[in-house]
Amino acid sequence: MKNFIKVLFVLILIGAVGFGIYWFGTGKNNAGSTAEDFLAAEETNLEIEQNQEVEEVKEPEIKIFNGNDRPIAFMIDNNKNAQPQASLNSTYMVYEIIVEGGESRLMALFKGVTADEVGPIRSARHYFIDYAMENDAIYAHLGMSPQAQATFDEFGIEHINGQVYDTGKARTETSLYWRVKHKNAPHNAYTNTESILKIAKGFGWKTTSEKESVLNYVAEEVNLEQEEAFSVESVKIPYAKGHTVEYKYNSETGRYTRWSKGKKMFDEMTDEEVTTKNIIITFAENYTLDDGENKGRQDVLTIGSLDGYYITNGKAIKIKCNKASRFEQTEYVDLNGNEIKVNDGNTWINVCPIDANVTFTGVEEEV
Repeated sequence: MKNFIKVLFVLILIGAVGFGIYWFGTGKNNAGSTAEDFLAAEETNLEIEQNQEVEEVKEPEIKIFNGNDRPIAFMIDNNKNAQPQASLNSTYMVYEIIVEGGESRLMALFKGVTADEVGPIRSARHYFIDYAMENDAIYAHLGMSPQAQATFDEFGIEHINGQVYDTGKARTETSLYWRVKHKNAPHNAYTNTESILKIAKGFGWKTTSEKESVLNYVAEEVNLEQEEAFSVESVKIPYAKGHTVEYKYNSETGRYTRWSKGKKMFDEMTDEEVTTKNIIITFAENYTLDDGENKGRQDVLTIGSLDGYYITNGKAIKIKCNKASRFEQTEYVDLNGNEIKVNDGNTWINVCPIDANVTFTGVEEEV
């Protein structure tokens, strides 16, 4: 009996070895596939895994405009007695437009950043609201013209008039608007992003926004290689007699430094030069309103297809600035009708008088 068991064991062992030789020799598996099929399947699986890894690599995110924080627009004083202004280098976009008396004001837009001081804050003008609306921004100001009040009411704009919160005194822990001592009124009123958000939340306003950027920002560097592009080392934009804005290009940083009324501008919070990655010039008709108050208030025609320039990285092209209505976003296109690609960085939009003699250096002749 023991011999029989031994013989049976040997036969089973021989059978197992034979089956193994058959399996590995012929490449047959229990599914009827060959070894070559098995290797091919493994290569396919590896390729799928590699493709999945590629899919997991995210596209570069735009840094200057991302997230769902709702923008805040501050009306900033641009009088020489207001300089230096606070936190301009923390903005994603600044609009400059003419006001009465040959002056201009700035509407500085912040998104998803905390600015501890913003100002000096001045009163609202109605045509700035057109650009606040297209950015879905809360509009912070200190007083307003009758035309601005009418526009706020007509469109139901969520705005904060600092006159309601201005203490007229130095800042305290509870101040929402305050006055600084190193500047004289009316060029000394300040607030900040935290105060505006606190007030907005108190009103029950939304503080997030799904509104897309007005500008077509791209992550890859834009160098304006079009045939019609021309070099711009500096550009001068005259708003009125005695008020000219100038930008000077720094090739090392790839940014433009801003000058106003012959003075280089600095950010009051950091003492750094005020700079920008992108400049857009829009030529818009303006005229003095006959509103019976004889204060020289202006109207600016923002609607329509307006001529302009886009400047970045030391070059410029001519563009069209198309705005279909007061509340619709402006579309900035090249002369072939293609939406311009804008470098990922802050932008100053200079809406200047239609007859402004804008001049450039860096080209053989003025353009």
